[in-house]
Amino acid sequence: MLAALRHYPASVNLLLSSSLFLTLGRAITLPYLVIYLSSSFVLSISDIGMVVGSALFVGSLLSLYGGYLTDKLSSYKLILCFTGFFVIGFVGMCVTNKLWLFFLFLVSFNFAYSVIDIVVKAAFGKLLPVAEQSKVFSVRYTLINIGYAVGPFIGAGLAHWNMKLPFMMSALLGLGFFVVYSIFGDRKLSSADPANAPVSFLAVGRILLKDYRLVCFTVGGVLSAVVFGQFTGYISQYLVTTSTPEFTYQVISSVVAVNAAVVICLQYFVGKHISHQYLNQWLTAGFSLFLMGVVGFALSTTVLHWSLAVAIFTLGEIIVFPAEYMFIDRIAPAHLRGMYYGAQNLSNLGGALGPVLCGFALATQSAHFMFYMLAAFIVAGGCFYLLGASYSRRHDQSSSTR
Repeated sequence: MLAALRHYPASVNLLLSSSLFLTLGRAITLPYLVIYLSSSFVLSISDIGMVVGSALFVGSLLSLYGGYLTDKLSSYKLILCFTGFFVIGFVGMCVTNKLWLFFLFLVSFNFAYSVIDIVVKAAFGKLLPVAEQSKVFSVRYTLINIGYAVGPFIGAGLAHWNMKLPFMMSALLGLGFFVVYSIFGDRKLSSADPANAPVSFLAVGRILLKDYRLVCFTVGGVLSAVVFGQFTGYISQYLVTTSTPEFTYQVISSVVAVNAAVVICLQYFVGKHISHQYLNQWLTAGFSLFLMGVVGFALSTTVLHWSLAVAIFTLGEIIVFPAEYMFIDRIAPAHLRGMYYGAQNLSNLGGALGPVLCGFALATQSAHFMFYMLAAFIVAGGCFYLLGASYSRRHDQSSSTR
């Protein structure tokens, strides 16, 4: 991976650094939002879930408009602008004592993070040839997981001293990136195409709805994100229902560590071999591993079993994520790349729904029913992905014969 980073131009490495440092800022604070909301605003667990889930939901919906902006405005200016919103969000959450303002700042930082994510992915399509994109998406996803692996430990140390310190550290990381990018960022970088600039947000939305491939991948993304978007959340819910708090803590600690280790060690190695020619086969393999992982969750009774199951589950994750990025970049018209990635970001809605659906299943059915439900979401999501990939192949074949 280090060799690949040395091979990339400085503009690509700077964009990759945004994924690491902004994700690190996010990971430092997010695990402690529940504790902070509970202590600062005296909210119940259900109310806290509503606040955090709603903010993620609203931020995901707004990211679609962020994709529209990506196709119209300078990437350099967008990254600086939304990094500013990222910083303001954390500072605002730290200083406000009003819940409605806290919610707005939480939405602000989630929206900002999503838009920067879209801008970066769209920029890779501009800066790198198709052959290099699977590698750069894998590098990026590895850096994101390094952030998520390291961030909670930094946050824990800071929160031990003061619960506001994680927010301030997250804001400082965002501010540091803002300063560096304002000095060294490529001011000419843009995904916008003036000759084909979108007329209006609604008009572009209608174009997206007519692309059967994108609709299939978006629906598949939402369905499958119910399973992998917040998997530690529903595992915690299941274990709290069926075992002791001590065992739950042991399993979750192991699951998070194994997930991060597998991604960091194998993401780049696996991701660089994923190609457009065999996309269907890769997707089938990825979703099969997801399904095997969920079956493993259902059968697990020890920490070792849970660790093995999540290792298999994570192998599916490191295949599916780069494959879906490559697919979206392949089908997106150059002047609509941002909107296509914005539509892909709607899969976060599935991640927000996952804990809600699993909580309902655990409250109304036997505990193992939750895993049957998750398996059904995997199969349905995989079918939509494969439909989109198959339709794309037929579309390419018909285009080549004209």
